[in-house]
Amino acid sequence: MPYHAPVKDIRFILDHVVGFSEVAATPRFADATPDLAEAILTEAGRLSTDILAPLNKTADRAPARLENGAVVASPGFAEGYRAIAEGGWVGMAANPAHGGMGLPISLALGVDDMMSGACLALQLKPLLSKGQIEALEHHASDAIKALYLPKLTSGEWSGTMNLTEPQAGSDVGALRTKAVPLGDGTYAITGQKIFITWGDSDLTPNVCHLVLARLPDAAEGTKGISLFMVPKFIPDAEGRLGDRNALRVVSLEHKLGIHGSPTCVMEFSGAKGWLVGAPHKGMAAMFTMMNNARLSVAAQGVGVAEAAFQHALAYAQDRRQGPTPVEGSGTIIDHADVRRMLATMRAQVFAARSIALSCAVAIDMASATGSPDWQARAALLTPIAKAYGTDTACEVAHQGVQIHGGMGFIEETGAAQFLRDARILPIYEGTNGIQAMDLVGRKMADGGEAAFRLIDEIEREAERARAQVPDLAGEVWSASEALREATEALVAMPLNDRFAGAVPYLRAFALVLGGHAHLKAMQADPSREALARVMIRRLMPEHAALLAQVKEGAAGLYAVGADDFAA
Repeated sequence: MPYHAPVKDIRFILDHVVGFSEVAATPRFADATPDLAEAILTEAGRLSTDILAPLNKTADRAPARLENGAVVASPGFAEGYRAIAEGGWVGMAANPAHGGMGLPISLALGVDDMMSGACLALQLKPLLSKGQIEALEHHASDAIKALYLPKLTSGEWSGTMNLTEPQAGSDVGALRTKAVPLGDGTYAITGQKIFITWGDSDLTPNVCHLVLARLPDAAEGTKGISLFMVPKFIPDAEGRLGDRNALRVVSLEHKLGIHGSPTCVMEFSGAKGWLVGAPHKGMAAMFTMMNNARLSVAAQGVGVAEAAFQHALAYAQDRRQGPTPVEGSGTIIDHADVRRMLATMRAQVFAARSIALSCAVAIDMASATGSPDWQARAALLTPIAKAYGTDTACEVAHQGVQIHGGMGFIEETGAAQFLRDARILPIYEGTNGIQAMDLVGRKMADGGEAAFRLIDEIEREAERARAQVPDLAGEVWSASEALREATEALVAMPLNDRFAGAVPYLRAFALVLGGHAHLKAMQADPSREALARVMIRRLMPEHAALLAQVKEGAAGLYAVGADDFAA
């Protein structure tokens, strides 16, 4: 079934659910008029539907490969990437001073959503570049900005993020890569990095690696980590490529999914690098890139979920299997359980998309106004958007296979690819468990003030909706009040007790936000009431069981001992 970019749905959410008009009303983003937003999303939708989507299955069957030390991309990726770069899509939100469009993150995220649904494996390449652009804009010297940002923004060069090592995964502070000063302002970088997405390719003449490493006088742990720009080819001051740097791809990982995206093991053997930011302050710069990537990964999850849903819907509308209990098309969509799965999938995708775009609006408003409240809102929503968006990808893709029945387990039907591709997303950029711990830890360091402000907003909206749909509005209000009580209990707990309930707390928060989004949507368009009822009456009630877990703390988990785990 061909993928169709959900331009209409994204535009509706921006206009009626997440308040994009507030962003466009700021002086910084005054150019983001309704006409421009429509043009941007429409053109990105055309690119995704017509050019990128046909590459998805091809790349799954003809993966990227390593030949003579160089990565060769999947068939058609050169043309697809060229269309992305030449269309200016890499630099949508980048600074115009370096060739970017300076558009809101909200619009850029909608584009990420559509491109990810079309072909996740290829979309990963510009995603990493966009994160690197933001890190350099915030932390690099003027010289590095002038040399690298125009090339990255145009898509002529691409960027990567090099954190993980065999012994240092989520514990980044355990990394061993070394950076030795060469006496001329550059450094010799030596070490090995793993899981480097698009660490090399034949799509761009240069690949620019941001690498975490330790200086000789560095302290242990994350406080001793610095960040370096290490290009594949060393450019001169005018950006002309010179000598090959002392780095190479050791191998490509053999992965469950996203076969068209090369995941490289990188070796740096005294490669020349330039310091980005201050010595020993590399994590601050890298977190700028990672936070950007976390929201982009949320959009990836939504995009894959959308594609999996579309695929399953088309099959359900075509497949005949046994007598149906109601008069209709005679296909399996007329069976109540299949209709339940499809309605659940659609409601989840809308909720996850709304949460991600709401987070993007908060980032834009924080950028445009400097408001601490908007900054706190963006920080609070980032882990929720990332975790719920990527969990939704896996759940929707799983249901998509189920709707196909036995045919879903057969690769030729295409349903399995969405599930395989989606499975990495809850792991990317900090596992979803880490996202949840971030939510209940750092993001609750304010005593829960940002969370309470958001809950207040949900309750005000529910009160406004009572006249139109009193039952649904009342349920959203009650759920948000339960969330408030759980948050009050949570912030009073010791940190490890918070961590024990972090994942269910994040999920509950997301479900309430999803109910809130659907309630706003149906007020703007009453035809959306049926889907709102699915979210609010069938999915959101899970919040009560989840919040019950939050109050249990950690003691019961540690009471489970070795004998209990034994077979």
